[in-house]
Amino acid sequence: MDRVAEAAAPGSAWSPLRYATFRWLWLASIASNIGTWMHEVGAGWLMTSLSSNPLHVALIQVAGALPMFFLALPAGALADIVDKRRYLLVVQLWMALVALALALLSLNGLIGVASLLLLTLALGIGTALMMPAWSALIPDLVGKTELPAAVALSSVGINVSRAIGPALAGILVSMVGPWLTFALNAVSFFGVIVVLLLWRRPVEEAVLPAERFFGALRAGWRYARSSQPLQAVLVRALAFFLCASAGTALLPLIVRSELQGTAADFGLLLGSVGIGAVTGAMLLPRLRERVSRDHLVAGASLLYALTLLALAFLRNLYALVPAMLLSGAAWIAVLSSLQVAAQTAVPAWVRARALAVYILVFFGGMAAGSLLWGSIASHGSISLALMLAAIGLAFAVPLTWKFQLPVTEAEDLAPSLHWPTPLVSEELDQERGPVMVTVEYDIGPENAVAFQQAMRELERVRRRNGAISWGLVQDSANPRQWLEFFFDESWLEHLRHHQRVTRGELKVEAAVRKQQTPGVEIRVRHYLQGQEQPQAPEPEPEPEPEA
Repeated sequence: MDRVAEAAAPGSAWSPLRYATFRWLWLASIASNIGTWMHEVGAGWLMTSLSSNPLHVALIQVAGALPMFFLALPAGALADIVDKRRYLLVVQLWMALVALALALLSLNGLIGVASLLLLTLALGIGTALMMPAWSALIPDLVGKTELPAAVALSSVGINVSRAIGPALAGILVSMVGPWLTFALNAVSFFGVIVVLLLWRRPVEEAVLPAERFFGALRAGWRYARSSQPLQAVLVRALAFFLCASAGTALLPLIVRSELQGTAADFGLLLGSVGIGAVTGAMLLPRLRERVSRDHLVAGASLLYALTLLALAFLRNLYALVPAMLLSGAAWIAVLSSLQVAAQTAVPAWVRARALAVYILVFFGGMAAGSLLWGSIASHGSISLALMLAAIGLAFAVPLTWKFQLPVTEAEDLAPSLHWPTPLVSEELDQERGPVMVTVEYDIGPENAVAFQQAMRELERVRRRNGAISWGLVQDSANPRQWLEFFFDESWLEHLRHHQRVTRGELKVEAAVRKQQTPGVEIRVRHYLQGQEQPQAPEPEPEPEPEA
C-alpha cells in the first residue's frame, strides 16, 4: 500500500484515497472540472466580443444547462444497462473532441454566435450524459465504509475546481485569448480517459439479457415513484437547494453593485467558499460519529441560513469572507449527506436512474430558486430576497423533518434471491406478457388489520421492483381467503423482478407471512396472457351440381 494509503486511516476524510482507481479518477476529475470552469469563463467572454446582445450572453448558460433537464433520466437508464466504464469513455471522448473543435475554430477566427452556442450545447449534452453514470460509479470504487468520505471528497474536488478554474481562465483570456481555455479544457478530459482505460473493472456474468432502453426508463420511473426512502431524499434536497440557491445567484450582484467590487473581490469570496468546503469535508467524518445524518443536514441548513442573512446585511468585503467560509462548510455538509443518502437508498440495478432523478431535483431546485430570488431582488432589493431565502430555509427544517433520510446497510440492498424459480410447462417466449402473479393467503379475522397494513408496504416493494399494477381482494364467500395479484410487463421482466428483491425487502415479506394461518401453505400462481392463434381458413364452397 502506498504512502497515501498508509496516511489515510479508515474512516478519515482521506481514507477513500487508499483505493488507487478512485485516487487517480479523483485527481483527473479535478483537472477536468477546472477545464470546465475555464470553458465557462472563456465562452462567456468570447460571446461578449461576438455580440453585445445580453440574450446571446445569457444563452451560453442556457446551452450548457438545458440538456440536463432532457437527458438526465435517459442517461441514467443507459448507465444502468451498459458497462459504465465504456460508456464514460465514449462520453469523455465526445466532450474532448467538441472542446478541441471549439479551440481550433476560435483560434482561427472561424467562430460565430451560432457555432459557439451549438458547441456549448454539445458540451452540455456530454455533461448531462456523464453525471448519472459518474455519480453511480463511486460505490464501485471504494468500500461501503468509505462511501460518505468519497462523496465528500468528490464535492470538495468540484469546489476546488470552481475556485481555481475561473481565476486561471481570467488570466489566460487576458493574456492569450479564449481559445487557450478551450484547448486546455480539451486536454483535461484525456486525464479521465487514461484512468478509465487503465481501470480493469471486474465484470459480473449476467444471468438475464440487459434491459431495453425504454423498459429501463419505465422501471426507473416506477422505482422513484414507489420508493419512500428516495422520495425523502428528494424532498429534503428540493427544500434546501430552492432556498440556498439565493446565495450563489445573488453573490455576483452583491460584489458588483453593493460592494462596488472587482473580479478579484468576487474571486476572493468564491475562493473562501472553496476553502470552507475543504475544511468542512475534513471535519465531516468526526461529525458523523457524533450526530445523525438528519441532525447534520438540519444544523448545516440553519448555518447556511445564517450566512444568507450575513449576505443580506453585511456590506464589507472582509466581513463577508468568514461568512463565505461558513457557507462552504455548510454546503458541503448538506450536499455530501444528501448524495450519500441517495447513493445508499437504492440497490445497484437502479442506482444511476435514481441518481439521475436526484440530479434533476438539484438542477431544478437551483434554477427555480435562482429565478425566484432574482425576481424578488429585481422588484424589491437584494437584501429582501436573501432575508426571505434565509427565513424559508430555516422554516424548511421543521417542515421537512418527517422525511427522515434513509440509513441503509449495503447488506439490506443485496439481492435476496429467495424467490424460487417459477415452474413452467414448456419453454416460454421470454417476451410473452403481461404476466399476472397471484398469491393466496389464509388470514384469521384477528390478524386481518395487521395483514392489510403489512400489505401496503409490500405493495410499494412490488411496484418499485417492476409491477405495473397491484391489487388485494378478499373472498366474499370465505373472508379468511385473501388474494394478492400483480402484473409484470413480460415473462423476462418477471424474472428480473425475482432478481431485484433485496434482503431488506425480505423483511417486509416476512411481516406479511407472519399473519398467515400456521400450517396453511401460501399458494403462488403465474398466469400468462393467451397467445393469438392463427385463424383457420374458411372452407371453400362446394361446387353446385350441374343441372
